Amino acid sequence: MATESSVTFAAILPHQARFSVKNLLIIACCALLPGGPPRAQPTAPAPPYHLLHTIAIGGEGGWDYLSVDPAGERLYVSHGTQVEVVDLHTRQLLGTIPNTPGVHGIEVVPGAGRGYITCGRNNTCVVFDVKTLKPIGAPIPTGPKPDALFYDAFSGRVFIFSNDGGRSTVLDAKTGAVLGTAELGGDAEAPASDGKGHIFVNLEDKSEVVEFDAKTLAVLKRTSVKPGEEPTGLGYDPRANRLFSGCANEKLVVTDSKTGKQVAVLPTAKGTDGAVFDPSTGNVVVSNGSGTFTVIHQDSPTKYTVLGSVPTARGARTIALDPKTHHLFTATADYGPTPAPTAENPHPRPGIVPGTFRVLEFGR
Repeated sequence: MATESSVTFAAILPHQARFSVKNLLIIACCALLPGGPPRAQPTAPAPPYHLLHTIAIGGEGGWDYLSVDPAGERLYVSHGTQVEVVDLHTRQLLGTIPNTPGVHGIEVVPGAGRGYITCGRNNTCVVFDVKTLKPIGAPIPTGPKPDALFYDAFSGRVFIFSNDGGRSTVLDAKTGAVLGTAELGGDAEAPASDGKGHIFVNLEDKSEVVEFDAKTLAVLKRTSVKPGEEPTGLGYDPRANRLFSGCANEKLVVTDSKTGKQVAVLPTAKGTDGAVFDPSTGNVVVSNGSGTFTVIHQDSPTKYTVLGSVPTARGARTIALDPKTHHLFTATADYGPTPAPTAENPHPRPGIVPGTFRVLEFGR
């Protein structure tokens, strides 16, 4: 009935007006259809971070951790057998710290004028002068395969974590004197501290987080991160007592550091390695060697939302956060062809193209 009256009404109008009436009828009919007229598709949210700068470094060799010294406004980058030192004002290379074979972690002690570097190939820790970048004394023997290290302001100690043998070599941060060894019972990866005398560290081979006392070095608690496997990167929110373990099977596991209760398990991406928490944004950012950051927002201490994936570059598996600017840093290089498998090396890695090593800086 509505169609007939509409056609009659259109017939008495001038020819010029019929097109408009026809359009009105189409709109009206669409409005009567189930669900109404077609709706516009929602616009995809903008990525929470984007690339700000590419800092060319060059040279040869692999890489591992990056470390920000906010007081000195420097970035320390592990690179083969040396550490690259970048001025965060100019984004220029200030210099290098050589003779650090198999370098992994770098840590600067605020106010002490010295820093510490783990050398995985010869099981030592190199101490250097922050101003001159020269070594201070002889390298310090450590446990096997020293990897991550951490300065704890509460105890005034530097903790060096072995990725083989399950121990932490403990140093006086001001003098470098060896104070003892914490026996952790697993291959240690990235650490965190609550600032009150408790140190947490991922145990890669046990899929656990272990907690120990910063002064007595006694183990206090072990917490499983399963279904996460092989945890490496560890972010921490001391206000909410939340540990964020980045796991090799593409998961981020959130644990209550007080109770050991598992709070959430969230998806990441292939090659998950590093993890940081930024209290200014409430974001957990996980670096994936496949070439992305996974950004997860802490809506509350019990609720987490995956905000999205930010493109980085293949091989950019580690991450550092500048607590002053809230910028994120990662490092990578271009890859060449993968060599043919041999009996000695049945699973070869692709070669690294010389001169392509670089740091990527991201911001909001």
